[in-house]
Amino acid sequence: MKNAKKILLLVIAAAFSVTSCTKDEIVNATDTNTVVASATIDAINELDFKTGTQVTFENSLSKSTNKSTVNSLVGACATITVDNLTPNVFPKVITIDFGTGCTTNNITRKGKLKVTLSGLVSTPKATMKIERENYYVNGLKVEGTIVYVNETVTPNVPQWSRTITNGKLTNLEGMVFLNAGTHTIKQTEGGGTPLVLSDNTYEMTQGNHTVSKENGPSLTLTVAESLIKKYDCNYVSKGKLTVKGTLLNGTIDYGNGDCDNKFTYTHENGMVFNLTM
Repeated sequence: MKNAKKILLLVIAAAFSVTSCTKDEIVNATDTNTVVASATIDAINELDFKTGTQVTFENSLSKSTNKSTVNSLVGACATITVDNLTPNVFPKVITIDFGTGCTTNNITRKGKLKVTLSGLVSTPKATMKIERENYYVNGLKVEGTIVYVNETVTPNVPQWSRTITNGKLTNLEGMVFLNAGTHTIKQTEGGGTPLVLSDNTYEMTQGNHTVSKENGPSLTLTVAESLIKKYDCNYVSKGKLTVKGTLLNGTIDYGNGDCDNKFTYTHENGMVFNLTM
């Protein structure tokens, strides 16, 4: 998730650049390039999932054309094709081709996303796999595969496992960051209105994510208390992560449920950092 990685940035930056553990040294040693790269990893994962969800809704239920009617995330300049145009018949492979550059909401993407559906994402045991093909976001090369598996047990409480494999981000300076992880995500609100996204609330209940600079140390963030994310809020508003790394070991706390971009990191020695995403 976007927020989980924000400290990831701070953590990786500190792990590479700091030799002691005072608050001032950690803050002063933060590497801007590393911070941006680490934050971007999760932001793009979230963006690609939302994109996959949108095109699934538009092209899997009752559409008999490969033309998307709503392009709030995809952009009108992207081309969407579906290998199987029969409504509600699976598997389907939806390809989103951003060409040599397609800009929406100040985000420019090029290359392709391939979304493979074994069934509707709301159906138990159905999978959605998102693959990247020569894919760039604002000039950053993004690689890796995201797989969602519907593991719903309770009616009207959809639940998925999310696994990221072979994640790789190459920034504008050529620095490479590898990432992988698995989480459990549960939809706790909006399950009764499956065709409406705006009333959804999601909880990341368990799992961990590891990010490392290529040939360098790694940082692992593990869910300690469920992370709460509302669809209509850009930020995680509540929950905690345990941070384990070469230098930084502590806890991230996203607050009491307010929709804002603030959170804290508390180091194992008691030092508290008030941070903004």
